[in-house]
Amino acid sequence: MIVSEAALRARLDAQARPPGSLGRIEDLAVRLALIQQRPDPRADRIALLVFAGDHGLTEEGVSRYPASVTRAMVATLLAGRATANAFARAVGAEVTIVDAGVDADLAAHPMLVDAKVRLGTRNAAHEPAMTREEAELALARGAEQARAAIDRGADVLALGEMGIGNSASAALLMHRLAPAPLEDCIGVGAGHDAAGLATKTAALTMAAARSDAVEPLEVLRQFGGFEIAMMAGAIRGAAERRTPVLIDGFIVTAAALVAIRLDPSVREVCIFAHRSAEAGHRRMLEAMGAETLLDLGLRLGEGTGALLAAPLLTAAAALLNEVASLDDVLAGRL
Repeated sequence: MIVSEAALRARLDAQARPPGSLGRIEDLAVRLALIQQRPDPRADRIALLVFAGDHGLTEEGVSRYPASVTRAMVATLLAGRATANAFARAVGAEVTIVDAGVDADLAAHPMLVDAKVRLGTRNAAHEPAMTREEAELALARGAEQARAAIDRGADVLALGEMGIGNSASAALLMHRLAPAPLEDCIGVGAGHDAAGLATKTAALTMAAARSDAVEPLEVLRQFGGFEIAMMAGAIRGAAERRTPVLIDGFIVTAAALVAIRLDPSVREVCIFAHRSAEAGHRRMLEAMGAETLLDLGLRLGEGTGALLAAPLLTAAAALLNEVASLDDVLAGRL
């Protein structure tokens, strides 16, 4: 069955309420149906995939926290005690943590997938963050994780990340792929003060000067993180299965930027959850023509903003599937 926007709009306009009265929720309902190519879209089962990885750039002081915090926060997520876990329980989402490149050997856990490419990326201030083969492997493994979640029954994927230093990597990706001046891409990340921000800016300026890459896969190789590459791959895997993807904040949006620059068609499945308080996020969204569902001043990551937006998708699907038409109401066919 071919699902058309015109037919979907006609169904919504025929419902027992003033046409257009639900604004952007109507747009979202149409979007879900078009992505899934079914007149009765589904958004009940949400799967949160949190990709974790470490960055060699942390050696340059780009974060106020040491790299060891990545594995500590992964342990917190696996224990069910992180903010993302609390929000996932609130919306009934399944949580999976994917080790994309944490700089530690992690013990097996039912919620953990070992997809590690390497023990963290190399220091992009001095050399490429990864080899081309590693970048391609990370993209492929990300797609595998998306397909696996969909095979487990997910209607919608929500992407999150954990990785000390990954706002620095995301800023470099944005700089080359948006593109945008580097100074417009750098923010406080996990809470830098003025001195820390100056150190971060100096390190990213050094990294940017090291390579003039602009081709998307080469930019990812030079400056990316394994968790960012896997999220880009996950978007591509979801697009193959016509599954909506909730894009979280600044870092996940950088992964979406990589995916879209590699293959513009994947933009169709990306639903941008919220606008982060991180400097540069607005401009990165504008570079993709993206409008977010929420604007709550968030800058945590972990997929928290995506989870907060998830009930809007569930409600939008219910709008198409459950609301009576005006004709049915007037005829008493309820």
